[in-house]
Order: sequence, then C-alpha cells, then structure tokens
Amino acid sequence: MMEVVKPWRHVFKLDPERELGEDALEAVCMSGTDAIMIGGSSGVTYDNTVDLMSRVRRYELPCVLEVSDLEAVVPGFDLYMIPMVLNTTDSAWTTGRHREAIERYGYLIPWEALIPEGYIVLNPDSTVARLTGADTDLSLAAAEACAHVGSKLMNLPVIYVEYSGTFGDLQLVERVRRASGQARVFYGGGIRDRETAAQAASVSDTIVVGNIIYENLTKALETVEAVHNK
Repeated sequence: MMEVVKPWRHVFKLDPERELGEDALEAVCMSGTDAIMIGGSSGVTYDNTVDLMSRVRRYELPCVLEVSDLEAVVPGFDLYMIPMVLNTTDSAWTTGRHREAIERYGYLIPWEALIPEGYIVLNPDSTVARLTGADTDLSLAAAEACAHVGSKLMNLPVIYVEYSGTFGDLQLVERVRRASGQARVFYGGGIRDRETAAQAASVSDTIVVGNIIYENLTKALETVEAVHNK
C-alpha cells in the first residue's frame, strides 16, 4: 500500500461534519490533487462518513479514511490511515485504542489496506492536541527524537507533522524530515494559499490541505498548482 502513497505530493482532507456543496466537491476532486483523505477530530459519525465517501467515490482518485473514531469506520475506502500520536502523554493514543479496535474488530480488519502514521501534534489550542493530551511544547531536538522513535523504533511508514489550523515552524518540519529516514513526512496545518503550500512542500513529502477548502475554495485549489508545478 505504501507504493500508492509514495507519489503523493498533495492531499485534500475533507471533514464529514462540515458542509461542502456538489460544485465545490467536484472542483476539489477534479483539481489534480493526488488523493482525498476523509477524517476529523470531532463530530465524525458512521453516517456522515458514508455520505461523504459515496460522494467522493464518483471521481477517479484514491479515497482514504483517517480513522479517528471506531464507530465511524466505514468499509469501501482504498486505504485506512491509522494515527498513533508520538508526543502524547496518554498511551491510549499510541497503542491503547488500537488494541481495543483489534479486540473488537480484528476479524474484519483489511490489514493489507492499513497504513499506520506517527503523528507529532504541535498546536496546543487544537482539538486533537486537547483530545490526545499531546505535549506540544517540543524543542527541535525533541521533535527530531519523536521522528526517530516513529520511523526507526516503530518502523512507521508515515510521520505526520500536524499544526491543525496554524502554519508551523518549517525549520522543525525540516528537522523531522531529515530524522525520518525512509518514512514519508506529511505536513498539515495553516496552508491557506499558493505561497504557504509551496513553503510547506519544500520541507515535507506530502502536504495535507483542509480548512481553507471551506473558507476560500479558490485559494485551496491554487495549492495544488503550487505543488505540482514546482
């Protein structure tokens, strides 16, 4: 499955809880982005996930579920991204909830379609930071150490640097990328236009663009061109 992910430079992330009209969805899916990721930190349900997946499925591009709630896991996605928070103070967000999921649904899990990802959550005001008890006050060395733990000790194929709505410290992201070895480094947070997309893409393997889709669709679509026409 990692062979599918490796060429990705740009991903749009859609939140099942947020409204997106048909014209806007078509523009997003036909933009030239490499994949659509579906997921959110709160308000994600089975019903709204099924609804959004069925709408995205009309277009010919990879459709990925980032699993954040066991009750909202829907069959039929191309890939399932499984977050493990590397800088959490609560082990439930590294292995605890994962063990629970396997105990409950192990016989249904399409193992061949799963890609675990090591999250480094860095915006203290974000929902995901509060929910997971993330230690967001990381030095460059501490962030680099998280990347080493994820990529080298845990052998995770994806390290995801998440700033959740704010544009991050690109020096930190670059350090994480250097420390991540063969793992793909995803960056998400605060990408709002062509310029921020190009900056984030210069220090990561894949950028994930989310909030701006719902705020300024034109600016969101420009982020695809900024990455693919470099």
